[in-house]
Amino acid sequence: MAGGKKSKDSGSEMRVVRGLDLERYMGRWYEIAAFPSFFQPKDGRCTRATYALEADGKTVRVLNETWSGGKRDYIEGTAYKADPASDEAKLKVKFYLPPFLPIIPVVGDYWVLYVDDDYQYALVGQPSRKYLWILCRQTHMDDEVYNQLVERAKEEGYDVSKLRKTPQSDPPPENAPTDKGFWWIKSLFGK
Repeated sequence: MAGGKKSKDSGSEMRVVRGLDLERYMGRWYEIAAFPSFFQPKDGRCTRATYALEADGKTVRVLNETWSGGKRDYIEGTAYKADPASDEAKLKVKFYLPPFLPIIPVVGDYWVLYVDDDYQYALVGQPSRKYLWILCRQTHMDDEVYNQLVERAKEEGYDVSKLRKTPQSDPPPENAPTDKGFWWIKSLFGK
């Protein structure tokens, strides 16, 4: 994964996984690190995504969760291949905003840049390089693996100095009072 390759500039095409096995990719992924984004609470912790394949074998149900202020915030959406004829792991993710009164569809890119052979950790980004996620099936990742994924992101033109580790608890939380998507509104006002 790592190597002496020079970093790509931010205008060049990224390498993405080819032949992603969607069934193996399903399940829960914990956010180990990510670029901070306006749509997640600044004090978010135990952030995770759970993916489930629909009966059509093409559409993925997406559940993103984070804990903020002792409450579980979540948003649900769907994902699908951007080009069904391509073997590239370039997906589109669709959420509706605001989540508690779904009116406006918001579609984003979700590109799997790397996944290990055992589907235990992944690097996910998108073409503008404004968003980046390091994901793992466990709440913690070995430093060596983490550093290799950071190096891979750097090779793909990401400014890895923006990466922030996500606090995770072990065991992860299961039940808590819920704020369905209210963090989206709060985040707009910098809360």
